[in-house]
Amino acid sequence: MSVARVASRALGLAAPRVEVEVHLGSGLPTFNIVGMPATAVRESKDRVRAALATSGFKYPEGRITVNLSPADLPKEGCRYDLPIALGILLASGQSDMSEATLANTEFYGELGLAGELKPIRGILLVAGHAAREGRGLVVPRANAAEARLAIGAVRGASSLLEACVDGRNTDAAPVVPGAPPTVPDLADVRGQPAAKRALVVAAAGAHSLLLIGPPGTGKSMLAQRLPGLLPPLGSEEALDVAGIASVSSRGFEAHEYGRRPFRAPHHTASVAAIIGGGPQARPGEASLAHRGVLFLDELPEFNRGVLESLREPLESGVVAISRASQRLEYPARFQLVAAMNPCPCGHLGDPSGRCRCTPPLIERYAARLSGPLLDRIDLRVAVPSLADPDVLLESVAPPAESPDAAARVRAARAVQLARAGKLNSDLVGPETQEFCATDRAGRRLIAAARAKLGLSARAVHRVLRVARTVADLEGKGAIDVAHLAEALQLRRGLEPGGS
Repeated sequence: MSVARVASRALGLAAPRVEVEVHLGSGLPTFNIVGMPATAVRESKDRVRAALATSGFKYPEGRITVNLSPADLPKEGCRYDLPIALGILLASGQSDMSEATLANTEFYGELGLAGELKPIRGILLVAGHAAREGRGLVVPRANAAEARLAIGAVRGASSLLEACVDGRNTDAAPVVPGAPPTVPDLADVRGQPAAKRALVVAAAGAHSLLLIGPPGTGKSMLAQRLPGLLPPLGSEEALDVAGIASVSSRGFEAHEYGRRPFRAPHHTASVAAIIGGGPQARPGEASLAHRGVLFLDELPEFNRGVLESLREPLESGVVAISRASQRLEYPARFQLVAAMNPCPCGHLGDPSGRCRCTPPLIERYAARLSGPLLDRIDLRVAVPSLADPDVLLESVAPPAESPDAAARVRAARAVQLARAGKLNSDLVGPETQEFCATDRAGRRLIAAARAKLGLSARAVHRVLRVARTVADLEGKGAIDVAHLAEALQLRRGLEPGGS
């Protein structure tokens, strides 16, 4: 045949189908690739030419035209090397791969000059999409284990010669993830019972949490122990998390499959690093923390634009990245945990009187966090210095706390999913009214708190959702005044005397 078609997919969360069309024509020898190819794709013609020669194939004479369809979709990366080379072999009659195999198989891989197949990024995403369409994959052998997390019909090949063999997907055994890693225990944080309680409430309802306290009181330790309280990811959730990681600049690590992500970017990170973007519109920390925890330490030190950019994903769970040539959406349903000092020096309220910050300086420091952003944080908890320093010096290790707390979190989440099909933090207006209803005494308490604390309508709904979580942890079907009082107290960490 003079025209051949080989199936593949583009890089990106949606992994759109790309058909690699190869035409061999007469005329002066040329090799053209059309269909909005990026630089790495245009350079594939040199890699393909060398790989064909070193693999013992004949390089066709005349005009070679490669069309990457759809033509208006930008193409990037080296994943098209293998389908381009295979298309040339099919069009020149040097491969006898059957039409049935071509119709039901997608091909991926970067070619070395000696014909070897090198791994590519994003293979887990394309494997998930191919599995939903009932198609098989031929991928570099180094990518085969990753692909089998989503699909069984995978054939790994180490070279162009192996990939061109019309064989069945015989090595289709799925990969079983390894044992979960050991997670730090909540008991490692000495003292701080109120902060630990807040962490359990946050875990049970997937609520955002702000920890306020002087340096060295355990704020970072508490945040690092939140993933250990969360239930394991489901199979679909694990694939979503791994798929996002596979298109990031770092790529997917197989040993991390099934773990809830914990992302802790430095406070110097840019908007593009947190939200996503850049020349290739890669996912940012907010999306890489999808189904996991995004921890922002030293919250007021972050750029104001970075913090404000988090407001939309905190509400919608989605990040939209717009570029001149494309618009991408990445999921970003993360659980925000942040930490900050009470003042620039960090020692406001210390009994020793070490704080020398003036009231205007403290006000400017607190003003770095906008009201709309704080309004979207459900829990604000003080983490004070320990009144009894001997607690830190106890030689006997306290009993583990995380297993019991994790069990209570799982039970509370099961109740929420059975009741509303979602966690309490995801409830919207009508659902909040239905599932977070309270009695007359509770309504009077909310009215008084709104008048005294200046709570917005959004804040009232968030207090109700937290109260619903507190009631779920106690196994109560109705929200009473005690649950509302605790929810209000868990929101007062930034107020004077709020601890």
